Amino acid sequence: MGFCVAVSHGHGHGLGLSSSLLHARQLSSSSSKSTLFTGFPLHGKEFRPRQQLLVYAKRVSGLEEALRIRRERELQGTEKFRRPPPLRRGKVSPRLPVPDHIPKPPYLDSNILPEISSEFQIHDAEGIARMRASGELAARVLNYAGTLVRPSVTTDEIDKAVHQMIIEAGAYPSPLGYGGFPKSVCTSVNECMCHGIPDSRQLQNGDIINIDVTVYLNGYHGDTSRTFLCGDVSGPLKRLVQITEECLEKGIAVCKDGTGFKKIGKRISEHAEKYGYGVVERFVGHGVGTVFHSEPIIFHHRNDGPGVMVEGQTFTIEPILTLGGIECTTWPDNWTTLTSDGSPAAQFEHTILITRTGAEILTKCEESNL
Repeated sequence: MGFCVAVSHGHGHGLGLSSSLLHARQLSSSSSKSTLFTGFPLHGKEFRPRQQLLVYAKRVSGLEEALRIRRERELQGTEKFRRPPPLRRGKVSPRLPVPDHIPKPPYLDSNILPEISSEFQIHDAEGIARMRASGELAARVLNYAGTLVRPSVTTDEIDKAVHQMIIEAGAYPSPLGYGGFPKSVCTSVNECMCHGIPDSRQLQNGDIINIDVTVYLNGYHGDTSRTFLCGDVSGPLKRLVQITEECLEKGIAVCKDGTGFKKIGKRISEHAEKYGYGVVERFVGHGVGTVFHSEPIIFHHRNDGPGVMVEGQTFTIEPILTLGGIECTTWPDNWTTLTSDGSPAAQFEHTILITRTGAEILTKCEESNL
């Protein structure tokens, strides 16, 4: 389960996150422009000469135009892409109960969105074992949720099934009550980038749906998501889903002790651009463990972010790709975020453990494809 970033440009290049979903706002000044989005507080600056920023902006503008043309050509190919009707909010059922005996995360004491922890989560042998257990459970739950995806099923029904499986395993569904989130899983359909709230809407033939599962087991969070196909899905959408999964795999492949975090975004962007897809910049991966969201912040696009990976560290990688633009709009519920142009989006996510020679995927089980 990712969160949003805000990018500012002025004499330098800054990155920031707002402190509450309930108080997102825009700020501007004569020397810089900054948009604060819903998410967590994050502060940092990477200074660059103004001339470099101008050259970089010009280069990206040309690249974006080339990608836009390529996408249009693909959609005009042998199989015409028919955009489904826009998403509409359905009815959200009451919050589901969790038995008293199940340990609960500390953020349930408040509906205010927690601030992101500045502590990197690096584990000893016992912590790694617990992370493996929570990750394996999250993977099993996600696999089960995927078997429920078919036309006429509601996302609320998927949420209820996921909720029941998690509590039967003695775990807590991490999204439930996090910053006031009302459900146990995120279900993001078609143009919904992420954080979709399960409701009464029935899945339609040809939809794609990302299901984002996080479990809190024995004091540790395991976080994973996958985009599933519902019924007979068009070729362009299948390709988007496939390439998004490949981007996650390529991002994980560069990870090991001592590697810079920025290499993840570089590798993901290189692969996505080959197929003309946009890589969403606003939502990022994050450290995960005893705390749901912490440093490091994982950008999925090209960036000059600092820091290197350390053996024993755990974090998520969760790229979102779109068939169109990467700008987004959030519904009044302060969670559901859609592409501004209505183009479909796909996302995949794993929690990984950094090792001396590579990365271990924690959110996988025997039935998993990865």
